[in-house]
Amino acid sequence: MARILLIDDEPNVRLLYATVLSESGHEVREASSGSEAMRCLEQEPVDLVILDIKLGRENGLELLQEIVHRHPRVPVILLTAYTSFQDDYTSWLATRYVVKETNVRAFLHEVDRVLTETRPRLRAS
Repeated sequence: MARILLIDDEPNVRLLYATVLSESGHEVREASSGSEAMRCLEQEPVDLVILDIKLGRENGLELLQEIVHRHPRVPVILLTAYTSFQDDYTSWLATRYVVKETNVRAFLHEVDRVLTETRPRLRAS
Protein backbone atom coordinates (compact mmCIF):
# COMPACT_ATOMS: atom_id res chain seq x y z
CA MET A 1 0.00 0.00 0.00
CA ALA A 2 1.26 3.44 -0.91
CA ARG A 3 0.29 6.88 0.32
CA ILE A 4 -0.71 8.91 -2.74
CA LEU A 5 -1.56 12.60 -3.10
CA LEU A 6 -4.04 13.19 -5.94
CA ILE A 7 -4.17 16.81 -7.15
CA ASP A 8 -6.98 17.80 -9.52
CA ASP A 9 -9.40 20.72 -9.48
CA GLU A 10 -12.31 18.67 -10.84
CA PRO A 11 -14.21 16.85 -8.05
CA ASN A 12 -15.55 14.13 -10.36
CA VAL A 13 -12.09 13.33 -11.68
CA ARG A 14 -10.69 13.19 -8.14
CA LEU A 15 -13.55 10.90 -7.11
CA LEU A 16 -12.93 8.50 -10.00
CA TYR A 17 -9.18 8.22 -9.55
CA ALA A 18 -9.29 8.25 -5.74
CA THR A 19 -11.82 5.41 -5.81
CA VAL A 20 -9.75 3.38 -8.26
CA LEU A 21 -6.58 3.91 -6.22
CA SER A 22 -8.32 3.13 -2.91
CA GLU A 23 -9.84 -0.05 -4.32
CA SER A 24 -6.31 -1.06 -5.32
CA GLY A 25 -5.23 -0.76 -1.70
CA HIS A 26 -3.64 2.68 -1.67
CA GLU A 27 -4.21 5.42 0.87
CA VAL A 28 -5.29 8.50 -1.05
CA ARG A 29 -5.13 12.15 -0.01
CA GLU A 30 -6.81 14.70 -2.26
CA ALA A 31 -6.09 18.32 -3.06
CA SER A 32 -7.93 20.65 -5.41
CA SER A 33 -5.31 23.41 -5.63
CA GLY A 34 -1.59 23.99 -5.51
CA SER A 35 -1.64 25.60 -2.08
CA GLU A 36 -3.73 22.77 -0.65
CA ALA A 37 -1.35 20.24 -2.21
CA MET A 38 1.72 21.90 -0.72
CA ARG A 39 0.07 21.96 2.73
CA CYS A 40 -0.62 18.23 2.40
CA LEU A 41 2.98 17.53 1.40
CA GLU A 42 4.30 19.52 4.35
CA GLN A 43 1.99 17.78 6.83
CA GLU A 44 2.55 14.17 5.84
CA PRO A 45 5.02 12.42 3.54
CA VAL A 46 3.65 10.61 0.49
CA ASP A 47 5.00 7.89 -1.78
CA LEU A 48 3.61 9.38 -4.98
CA VAL A 49 1.98 12.54 -6.31
CA ILE A 50 -0.52 12.41 -9.16
CA LEU A 51 -0.91 15.89 -10.62
CA ASP A 52 -3.24 17.41 -13.20
CA ILE A 53 -1.60 20.03 -15.42
CA LYS A 54 -4.61 22.35 -15.60
CA LEU A 55 -5.76 23.29 -12.10
CA GLY A 56 -8.37 25.93 -12.82
CA ARG A 57 -6.47 29.20 -12.84
CA GLU A 58 -3.30 27.56 -11.56
CA ASN A 59 -0.59 26.02 -13.69
CA GLY A 60 0.17 22.43 -12.77
CA LEU A 61 3.60 22.63 -14.39
CA GLU A 62 4.56 25.45 -12.02
CA LEU A 63 3.32 23.32 -9.14
CA LEU A 64 5.37 20.41 -10.50
CA GLN A 65 8.50 22.58 -10.32
CA GLU A 66 7.73 23.51 -6.72
CA ILE A 67 7.09 19.90 -5.71
CA VAL A 68 10.31 18.70 -7.36
CA HIS A 69 12.27 21.52 -5.72
CA ARG A 70 10.84 21.03 -2.20
CA HIS A 71 10.32 17.24 -2.29
CA PRO A 72 12.86 15.88 -4.80
CA ARG A 73 12.51 12.24 -3.75
CA VAL A 74 8.75 12.08 -4.33
CA PRO A 75 7.85 10.78 -7.80
CA VAL A 76 5.19 12.68 -9.73
CA ILE A 77 2.84 11.37 -12.40
CA LEU A 78 1.32 14.06 -14.59
CA LEU A 79 -2.26 13.00 -15.32
CA THR A 80 -3.81 15.21 -17.96
CA ALA A 81 -6.29 15.31 -20.80
CA TYR A 82 -3.76 17.17 -22.96
CA THR A 83 -1.03 15.46 -24.96
CA SER A 84 0.41 18.80 -26.09
CA PHE A 85 2.25 19.38 -22.80
CA GLN A 86 4.54 16.40 -23.41
CA ASP A 87 6.75 18.71 -25.46
CA ASP A 88 7.05 21.27 -22.66
CA TYR A 89 10.44 20.67 -21.07
CA THR A 90 8.95 21.33 -17.62
CA SER A 91 6.82 18.19 -17.93
CA TRP A 92 10.06 16.22 -18.20
CA LEU A 93 10.52 16.76 -14.46
CA ALA A 94 7.70 14.30 -13.86
CA THR A 95 8.40 10.61 -13.49
CA ARG A 96 5.58 9.75 -15.94
CA TYR A 97 3.14 11.56 -18.21
CA VAL A 98 -0.25 9.84 -18.44
CA VAL A 99 -3.16 10.99 -20.58
CA LYS A 100 -6.57 10.71 -18.91
CA GLU A 101 -8.72 8.06 -20.49
CA THR A 102 -11.51 5.69 -19.58
CA ASN A 103 -9.13 2.71 -19.31
CA VAL A 104 -8.19 2.94 -15.64
CA ARG A 105 -6.19 -0.30 -15.89
CA ALA A 106 -3.53 1.51 -17.93
CA PHE A 107 -3.43 4.25 -15.29
CA LEU A 108 -3.07 1.72 -12.46
CA HIS A 109 -0.32 -0.04 -14.38
CA GLU A 110 1.65 3.23 -14.55
CA VAL A 111 1.07 3.89 -10.83
CA ASP A 112 2.34 0.41 -9.94
CA ARG A 113 5.28 0.80 -12.27
CA VAL A 114 6.36 4.11 -10.74
CA LEU A 115 5.95 2.81 -7.20
CA THR A 116 7.97 -0.32 -8.00
CA GLU A 117 10.76 1.73 -9.58
CA THR A 118 10.95 4.34 -6.82
CA ARG A 119 10.28 2.43 -3.59
CA PRO A 120 13.94 1.51 -2.96
CA ARG A 121 14.88 5.18 -3.36
CA LEU A 122 12.09 6.30 -1.03
CA ARG A 123 13.02 3.79 1.66
CA ALA A 124 16.67 4.88 1.53
CA SER A 125 15.79 8.44 2.50
